[in-house]
This record gives sequence, C-alpha cells and structure tokens, in this order.
Amino acid sequence: MATCSADLAPLLGPNATAAADFICNKFSDSAFAVDNTYLLFSAYLVFSMQLGFAMLCAGSVRAKNTMNIMLTNVLDAATGGLFYYLFGFAFAFGSPSNRFIGRHHFALKSLPSSSLDYSNFLYQWAFAIAAAGITSGSIAERTQFVAYLIYSSFLTGFVYPVVSHWFWATDGWASAFRTDDFLFGSGVIDFAGSGVVHIVGGVAGLWGALIEGPRIGRFDHSGRSVALRGHSATLVVLGTFMLWFGWYGFNPGSFNKISSIYSSGSYYGQWSAVGRTAVTTTLAGCTAALTTLFVKRMLTGHWNVTDVCNGLLGGFAAITSGCSVVEPWAAVICGFGAALVLIGCNKLAEKVKFDDPLEAAQLHGGCGAWGVLFTGLFASEKYVREVYPTRPVKYGLFRGGGGKLFAAQIIQILVIVGWVSATMGTLFYLLHKFGLLRISAEDEMKGMDMTRHGGLAYVYHDEDEDDSPPHGTQMKKIGSHPTPPQV
Repeated sequence: MATCSADLAPLLGPNATAAADFICNKFSDSAFAVDNTYLLFSAYLVFSMQLGFAMLCAGSVRAKNTMNIMLTNVLDAATGGLFYYLFGFAFAFGSPSNRFIGRHHFALKSLPSSSLDYSNFLYQWAFAIAAAGITSGSIAERTQFVAYLIYSSFLTGFVYPVVSHWFWATDGWASAFRTDDFLFGSGVIDFAGSGVVHIVGGVAGLWGALIEGPRIGRFDHSGRSVALRGHSATLVVLGTFMLWFGWYGFNPGSFNKISSIYSSGSYYGQWSAVGRTAVTTTLAGCTAALTTLFVKRMLTGHWNVTDVCNGLLGGFAAITSGCSVVEPWAAVICGFGAALVLIGCNKLAEKVKFDDPLEAAQLHGGCGAWGVLFTGLFASEKYVREVYPTRPVKYGLFRGGGGKLFAAQIIQILVIVGWVSATMGTLFYLLHKFGLLRISAEDEMKGMDMTRHGGLAYVYHDEDEDDSPPHGTQMKKIGSHPTPPQV
C-alpha cells in the first residue's frame, strides 16, 4: 500500500498524499473482494467433487451396497464439516503456533483476520473431506457404519489437519511458505496436495483394507483374483467427469487469490499462473487416461472404460503437487508415469491379495507419491520464484536446480506414511479388536442395503449371485396375443 501511494502521489498535485491513499485503499478493498470471491468459487468446485466421489463409489460397488456407500459419502461431508470447524482448521492453520500443530482459531474464533477469512475455512474443509472420501472407497462393501463415523471424525479433525499444518501453514516445519529455516534450505513443494490430501487418504485406506481383509469371494481358494465388478459403468463415468470438473477448483484454486501482479503494467500475473495450472492439470489427466487405455488393451485385450477413468484420476492425483510450478510439456510426462504407477500398483495388490474396490489406495497413494517425486524432478525455476517468492530458489533436479528439493519431497512421503500409519493404522486395529470394523459374513453376502439400511437402492441382480430369484419385484415382459376373431 505504501508503494502504491508513493507511486501515485506525484501525479495528483495538491493534497496528493491523501488522494493517493484514498485511491490505493479502494484498489486494495477491490482486490480483497476479488480474491475472496475467487476462493469461494474454487471452494464450491472442490465441494462438487463430493458428488463425483459419490457417483464413482456407487458405480464401483455391487448394487446391493449402493445405499451404504452413498450414505457414507454424505456423512463424510457432514461429519467432516463439524469436526473441521471445531478442531481441524485450528490444528492446520491456527498461527502463530509451533512447527507441529496449530493452536488458534478453534471453532473459527478470531476470524476473519488480516491473513484468514471464512472463505479459507470453507476451501480447506472441502479438501479435508476429500481425504476422508478417498479412504471410504478402500474399505467399501464390508465396513460397519459406526467405523465410518469414527474414522471420518478422527481423520478430518486431527490426522489430516496436522499434515496440512506441516506443509502448508506459514510455521509448519517443512512448509515452503515459511520465512526462514527451510527443510534442506528448500521446504516441500506440494502445491495442492498430492501428499497432503492423496497420500494421506490413500495410506489411511490401505491400512483399513489390510486390517479388514478382502471381501468374500474376491480371491478363490487357490488365491487367484476374482473380479467383483461394480454394477454401473455409467455412474463411474459420471463421477469421473464430476471429479474432473472439480479439480479445476482443487488445483488452480490453491493459489487462494488471483489478483496478484508479478510485474507492473504487464499482461502476465497470477491470473496467468492460474490458467497454466489448469492446463497442466488437464494434460496430465488426459495423458494418463490414454496411456492406461492402450497399456491395458495390450495386457487384457479389452478397451475398459473403468480402467481409463481410474487412469485419468491417477494423472490428476499426481500433477496436484507440482501443477503450478511445472511446464505443460512436463505435465505430459507426469501423466504417463502416473498411469504406469497405477497399473503396477494394481498388479502388486493382486499378488499380495489386497482388496480395494475403488483402487483408491493404489490410485491416490501410489500416484500421489509419484507426483510428489515428480515435482522434485521437474519444478521450473521461473515458476517456483513466482509461486513461492519468500523461499530460497530450489527447483527440480532435472531442471538444474540440484537435489535439495527432491530430498525434501522424499522426506514428505516418508513422514506422511509414518504419521498416517501410526494414527489411522492404530485406529483401524482398535476398531477391529473391539469388533467395530467389519460386518458379519451373512450381512456381507446379503448386502448392507438390505441388512443395515432398510431396503435396496433399486431392483437388481448381481452377476456374482446364484440363480435364486433376485430381491424385489421384477418387471415381466408380456408376450403378444393373437387378436380374437371378430363375430
């Protein structure tokens, strides 16, 4: 503001200082309004991803569990909203605080402030429930409802906020937004959360699925994999497009503002960086989808739409870390690598008899980890300077920036895996020990819609069921009858 007034005052004549202050204050107020509107719109886009998660999950499970998985998606948002309001936002962004956890703004006390507004809470809440939604997909079709409520509250209220404090708060120990004492003189670049959101959700889902064990019938007596197909490819595709749409709030929206100027009088500013981030996001997802399409065709002989959708989402999960600091051509490399990582993780999952109905642990955990490493390899010096102006200029190893950023990225993966394993792994183990995690075999065979939720989502007949009559009332075809002769 002082710079604005000093530049403007010589041009205004008498009472120049007061006039310059007045004009610059008006511009500042307008910038706050524009940036908050931009962040709120981005929050709405990220929240719309919950509909995408719900449709994707519903299409990926068998029809007899549709109501169950839809309800868990609704309650991820509702439970996460309350616990993130009470505790999560404070643990994540409650500065000033220590390096480990925030300690201010519980229940949004003292908001708005000069650095945080209500729009920041709404945006970060949408991220928190995205992490919870990832986990719910891994443990679908065999988990007690009370377990969903407990893990969702714990993840959004404590586990995820602590991780986001480490890497996104101005006083987090590994944050690139610090003003001094950076990890390896660099800090971690995880712009929109390949690590903070996707690895957290993926590792939590990994432990839940491991402790529960595979669904009944997922592997036969000889240990061979048996496909338990989701009941609706239509819902899978609808959910994928909804997630794609929401990712334009997830990644570009993580700038939190759009009006920042990089150089005075230029057409190039943060609005350009926002557009570039949307482009890198798009290219990574598209490349991953096409790579998955052709590689799976060579491996299986089929053009599989579900595999392509998962590949697309894997590309998005990977580029989320470096979307703002890499060139568009590098995003193509990111998407190609993400597709191979996902296919490899799925092959490994089959070998160790790991059952994840949505491939969530492999997709978000595996591709998220690849994305974090990719950023340490391909981050551009120019874009790092623009997006992180307060940190030392450490950029991608393959772009000539040395290995310090890459080392910081490795540390991020290790500490997230360790933290989530220690917290969520312990929680799932305790739920298992107290009989609160997995449903009975009888309920699992019948389906949770009928046994736990009072009825079915719609009339269906799953492929894996025997020839017994399906539940509900079926429509019957009425054959044609000859017209009776007229008298």
